[in-house]
Amino acid sequence: MSEIEIRQATPSDAKLLTDLSFTTFWDAFAHHPKNAPDDLNHYMRQAFNQEQIADELAEPNNIFLIAEVDGKPAGYAKLIVHSTEEGITANRPIELSRLYSHQEFIGKGVGQNLMDACFERAKQHDHDVMWLGVWEYNPRAQRFYEKNGFREVGKHTFQLGEDPQTDLLMQKEI
Repeated sequence: MSEIEIRQATPSDAKLLTDLSFTTFWDAFAHHPKNAPDDLNHYMRQAFNQEQIADELAEPNNIFLIAEVDGKPAGYAKLIVHSTEEGITANRPIELSRLYSHQEFIGKGVGQNLMDACFERAKQHDHDVMWLGVWEYNPRAQRFYEKNGFREVGKHTFQLGEDPQTDLLMQKEI
């Protein structure tokens, strides 16, 4: 496989990120029997439309990183500076809000390269903890985060349409 390039997204990446986030979320969750199609579609229409993504890109506390292989979008991550919630123990937290790879790149280092870039960004900005929420029915992602030093510290609710789902809260000291 070619080299994986990681770059910070700019406002001009709104369309690219909209397409990338929609596709990767759909691929990750659409075929899971716990996700009702109506709930998934409702959430995705709200979260992954171009206006919403452009607003998120414009928000100064959001950092989007895009992974590319041969100039082709392969995955992305979204960090949120100063985001926290109950159960997270940190003075200068940063949330890993999203980390997704295109299906064709899963297991080929894209996710790990994005994770490493997120850790590097957190260190550069002197964050002491990175935290995230991961769906309780996503053991592959849980193992990936555990391999990267995250540990479970609690739970919270993730609203997927009308379905309140449980995410495990995980954090890692930086």
